[in-house]
Amino acid sequence: MSGQTGGQTGAGPHIDAVVIGRNEGARLIACLTSLQGRVQRIVYVDSGSTDGSVTAAQAAGAEVVALDLSLPFTAARARNAGLARLAGGQADFVQLVDGDCTIAPGWIETAAAALIAHPKTAIACGRRREEHPEASVYNRLCDREWDTPVGETTACGGDALARRVALEAVGGFRDDLIAGEEPEMCLRLRRAGWRIWRLEAEMTRHDARILQFGQWWQRSRRAGHAFAEGAHLHGTGPEQHWVRETRRALIWGAGLPLAILLLMLVTPWAALLALVYPAQVLRLGLRGSGAGRWESALFTVLGKFAEAQGALEFHLRRLRGHRRGLMEYK
Repeated sequence: MSGQTGGQTGAGPHIDAVVIGRNEGARLIACLTSLQGRVQRIVYVDSGSTDGSVTAAQAAGAEVVALDLSLPFTAARARNAGLARLAGGQADFVQLVDGDCTIAPGWIETAAAALIAHPKTAIACGRRREEHPEASVYNRLCDREWDTPVGETTACGGDALARRVALEAVGGFRDDLIAGEEPEMCLRLRRAGWRIWRLEAEMTRHDARILQFGQWWQRSRRAGHAFAEGAHLHGTGPEQHWVRETRRALIWGAGLPLAILLLMLVTPWAALLALVYPAQVLRLGLRGSGAGRWESALFTVLGKFAEAQGALEFHLRRLRGHRRGLMEYK
């Protein structure tokens, strides 16, 4: 599939947008501005903002859906609420975007042309970039994380142009997932015969605003929770959805540290086994590329501890019959 912008004849496809957010402030206004004149309808779904986001979105011409405060907030639930507002409408495609992102010039046209040319493709995504990678190592890590290979892929992130009938055919997102809802839905789309493509095109600019270690840890912990829940839901299928990611987190972040501590009860020399962690950083750094490969290697290894915490928390709560609420990092 080509990532080049293709011309459209006639009136072209009907494209609407669903924006989700919570206390995004000026970032939400920038997001809505980047969509104006490029889609027919903009639906903004607000998850309990207290910063005037609802009023600002209405002033910008967006249709506002305020989620019921009595039910747990999730990004999945917010996106479904936006899609529900568009149900029965004329939209061929829906641009999904988080309220802390802006759409890159030309993206919607490029992605729409790709979906038109490939009727079995449900979702087209492109390159999401961090707005301020220079602000912190954590922002740079996000920017590297989003630089995924171009071509057919297994999943998208929160920003993507989607074929509305495909989303409706699989029932949209799972409302109860606090993270990882996009890969989970993409798995169901692929099982139904649809395809997901990453185009060689600029898609969105994102303002992560992760400036402190605690924020990064919380984000990594949430990822571990998503890995474990995804593996619990679909790990026995042929795709083994997030089984490997969960296993790695639990081995490196929980199993090995526990084994080392137990062996140290036998001999203090067992503490030397902890050298496996700097050795892993060295291995990943040598295997990586680019100026940021060493910080990426370091935080990949360090992140396994946070991911293991999130994975264990999911399973403990599952056994107790409890569900986790939002795990916000900013």
